Amino acid sequence: MTMKHSGARKLKELSNFYSSFEQLNGVHPWMDAVADGYVAYQVRELRQGKVAYFNFILAKEMGLIPADHPQQMTEDLEKKLIETFSVQIINEYDELTKRRIDSDTIRPHRHMATRYLQLQHANKQGKTSGDGRGIWNGTVYHRGTTWDVSSRGTGVTCLSPGSVEAQKPLKTGGTEFGYGCGLAEIDELLAASILAEVMHLQGLRTERVLCVIDLGKGYGIGVRAAQNLIRPAHLFLYLKQEKYSSLKEATDYLINRQVDNKAWNITAKGNTRYDELLAHVAQSFGEFTAQLDIDYIFAWLDWDGDNVLADAGIIDYGSVRQFGIRHDKYRYDDVERFSTNLNEQKNKARLIVQVFAQMVDYLKTKKKKPLREFAQHPQVLRFNEVFEQKRADRILYRMGFNATQRQNIFAQKDLFAKFDKEFSFFERAKISGTTEKVADGVNHPALYNMRSILKDYPKFLLESPLPFEKRWMTENVFFKTILSGFAKARDARMGEKQRRHIESFQKIYREMVQVAAGKQKPEVILKGLYERAAKLNSDKRITGNALIEMVEEILTEKKKGLPMDQIQKIIDRLVFENNGVPEVNVSRFYRELQATPAVKMDLYTKLLSLVEENSESI
Repeated sequence: MTMKHSGARKLKELSNFYSSFEQLNGVHPWMDAVADGYVAYQVRELRQGKVAYFNFILAKEMGLIPADHPQQMTEDLEKKLIETFSVQIINEYDELTKRRIDSDTIRPHRHMATRYLQLQHANKQGKTSGDGRGIWNGTVYHRGTTWDVSSRGTGVTCLSPGSVEAQKPLKTGGTEFGYGCGLAEIDELLAASILAEVMHLQGLRTERVLCVIDLGKGYGIGVRAAQNLIRPAHLFLYLKQEKYSSLKEATDYLINRQVDNKAWNITAKGNTRYDELLAHVAQSFGEFTAQLDIDYIFAWLDWDGDNVLADAGIIDYGSVRQFGIRHDKYRYDDVERFSTNLNEQKNKARLIVQVFAQMVDYLKTKKKKPLREFAQHPQVLRFNEVFEQKRADRILYRMGFNATQRQNIFAQKDLFAKFDKEFSFFERAKISGTTEKVADGVNHPALYNMRSILKDYPKFLLESPLPFEKRWMTENVFFKTILSGFAKARDARMGEKQRRHIESFQKIYREMVQVAAGKQKPEVILKGLYERAAKLNSDKRITGNALIEMVEEILTEKKKGLPMDQIQKIIDRLVFENNGVPEVNVSRFYRELQATPAVKMDLYTKLLSLVEENSESI
């Protein structure tokens, strides 16, 4: 072969290497399925920016890059990512002002900003709301699975709260109206890239961040991906508007996607398939909400079904926080209103299931009945059952018990209920005083850190030289272990009530270990119990405050010259600290990962110290 032909072949190989990204051309099946479910925008290539973060593992799962691609950016890959994702819509303001745009930069296909219900809007029927600063890039199909991909920070749409408030088209980048800028701040995007992947590795259903493009001046574009990015709010607006045909189109689309992706097993035909959808929704929301509750994860759930995925998963990390301890009085201040708190998430999730029940009845009868009539619907009651079952299972899981051991405990009548009573006494206690202001809301801090005792108690039992029945932690050590850093002087005094509950906690805990062991001696399972509990209650848990401070530190170093590849490596390493969580199924690309990336150690050490300093915060 001549040198000339060899070079041409090499160029062709390079151009085809990342050709899977070309699926993301703006075309999306929702556009055909739900005719009035979106606003279409022309899109122009910005042809600028740097890749601040790329999720190599997710890209491999999606088939966007080869399975053996190294965990590092190449010049060709970065070029392809900028070409694919560094885009901005040509919005109504651009058209009104006849903005001059190079025709060579305009993409051939229009991209959609989808319509969905949002509480931020004065109109509570979804007539004005939806993707306010984002568009959908399209879908990726790989090995029988379809993935949705969308981007935020791509320009202000007519569906943003700011545009509706202004009652006129807004210029992208303007700040005169709240939620009317159309851009995304780079710190928000980097924070989401870390937390979303951490949630994924903890076994939560969630959107994941595929890519972050840094456009400079503090702004960027964040690319999210999931096997289904549809929210309940995408359906509920048609229920509120009583648009039967559009609701049917949207619901059928959701069912078909979930079935095709083998996420839901729905075999019925006709209206019965809507009953099966409701059963899946009740089950998944019950499990999801219980996991949020026990893992201390705040995700702003409400009846509109906006900040959650239709299959019960996290979307929109702007208001999502992972607490260090049970701060169930924390509320986020969203200027015009306060958010729900951790305790209220169950009721809000149940209300979403109730709206689904109302929706299914409307699809079957073509008559919309009042929402209150579905408060005792069998699937709403099923949600309650699933929540309680999953909550109990999740507590024992966090304690380190494996699936068989948990079943042994549940088989012993009332044993878990007795433990739960003692656990909740400590877990839900608050420091003296009342609700106080915090940086972005209000909170009444938790008094005790139960994650500490769940980690330390099995270690104590394992290391004690005494016979099992005589291994008792002293009251003072126990109390000191659980006392949080928020405790005031008067809270730090142990009273008779605390002594009684400490004794009862240890007594029932040890009884559960004996029951969990089955026919084995309890000592046999202590090592496994401790190892699992240590991983599940790790000191390296990234709280919301820690995440904010870490990203600030990274961006400060970036201004001093920290290269982009170091930001990538730092995020990767922070994420990989969460790999290997018991009973969480992750892709083979995580399982095969051996070494963590080499990072600037002084910066990484500083970031870990921020994690430690904020380990009990919101």
